[in-house]
Amino acid sequence: MQDALPVDFEPVDLDIVGLVVSPRHRYDGRPSDGPRPAMGSDRQTSVDVRAHKGVVGDRYFGTRHRFAAVTFLAVEEVARVGASLDAPGLDPFLARRNVLTRGLDVESLVHSEFTLEQGGRSLTFRSLTRANPCAWMDVVLAPGAHQAMRGHAGIRSEPLDDGVLSVGPARLVAVRHLSPDDAAQLRREALATARRQT
Repeated sequence: MQDALPVDFEPVDLDIVGLVVSPRHRYDGRPSDGPRPAMGSDRQTSVDVRAHKGVVGDRYFGTRHRFAAVTFLAVEEVARVGASLDAPGLDPFLARRNVLTRGLDVESLVHSEFTLEQGGRSLTFRSLTRANPCAWMDVVLAPGAHQAMRGHAGIRSEPLDDGVLSVGPARLVAVRHLSPDDAAQLRREALATARRQT
């Protein structure tokens, strides 16, 4: 694998404003039937993260989708969608991403390895793909949200370390962007691994 593309980087202060752990898929079946009920509270103040497995207790933990096990979304993107649809006050938790941030350009972290620091501890994630919105967004957020969120619905990632994330201040302390060729190769390897595990 080639070295990562060089990038000028300044640490970024941010806030983790929400954490979601969902033991089962709530947006399943026909949107007209509404979301499946939560199994207890899926909004957490702190979550355990395990390297190459995901968020403990989440439905993607330890599955073949490890390269996409932890999702991130900037709440500013949900606010932008709400403004564009004349639907202010959309609840970003309804997008069902694991980590909701404020003050971080999440979309710029696709195809990178990035490190968050919180409470003197650091966690590194690798993002190879965007988190595409589903048609449920038109139902749970606002009509037109599915289309409006394309390219702005967050990223999927694989944790490379064990650690804890908590609601509160955090810092982006490192970003290593992957070349297009390296990102594509890692995606191919991840998909091949997932196919072997089915």
